[in-house]
Amino acid sequence: MVSKGKIRANVAASIVSEPPTQTHTHTIIFLHGRGSDATTFRSELFESKNSKGQFLSSIFPNLKWVFPCAKVRHVTGGLPEKRMPQWFDMTAVEKPQADHRVQEQGIKESTQQLLTVIKTEAEIVGSYENVIVAGLSQGCAIALYTLLKCEVGVGGFIGVSGWVPLANQVDAFMRKPGRDDDVLDTPVLLQHCEDDRTLPQKNGEDMVKQLRRLQMDVEWQCFKHGGHWLNEPEGVDSIVRFIKGIMTGEDSMETEVEDKGS
Repeated sequence: MVSKGKIRANVAASIVSEPPTQTHTHTIIFLHGRGSDATTFRSELFESKNSKGQFLSSIFPNLKWVFPCAKVRHVTGGLPEKRMPQWFDMTAVEKPQADHRVQEQGIKESTQQLLTVIKTEAEIVGSYENVIVAGLSQGCAIALYTLLKCEVGVGGFIGVSGWVPLANQVDAFMRKPGRDDDVLDTPVLLQHCEDDRTLPQKNGEDMVKQLRRLQMDVEWQCFKHGGHWLNEPEGVDSIVRFIKGIMTGEDSMETEVEDKGS
């Protein structure tokens, strides 16, 4: 688990939260992708439905939803926008391992921002094990980097359409002796869609391989359809099952699924 001493004070960024409707037992911290924001992402995510037609937001009465918002940063890449919300700057999303020097400052700042949120929410809900961290796209990247770099063990991690940022650096600091590697016991669910035209599926596959080299328990799901987003309804079903497993203490992992037809 992360210790209090590893978390430095940081100016709080905008955070949107959805309180539980019944007794609060768990919290999920869900990070948006590049160019989005907490309010927009919350609205879009809560429109997602499972195979029973239930909205994701209505399934877990004991779950608090927390949506941190990335800072508005200068855009280096060839986009019409000169500034946008992003966890870190990058030249091209489709080639996330390119131009690491552009990414490093934002990654450092966003790591501290997310650590502060995780610490706060863990104190509120009573344990890091009762916190789930999740992210879409660049939100997945910064959330995963934060957990690995700062040795944060939580109840579970969900990554959708993501990648491992600064992958070589991650390999290097994960090999350092004396690390507190509770994070390696964190259950992981990773999803990607074949028709993702923003971030090629191979980035998700590389993430799976890298985490499994670290001996992490990773469930990998690849769907044919869904684009740069959650697959509905099967992908949502899997996320619901994964969260329920964490909240009940039951096995939340499923046999690996490749090339689902939905």
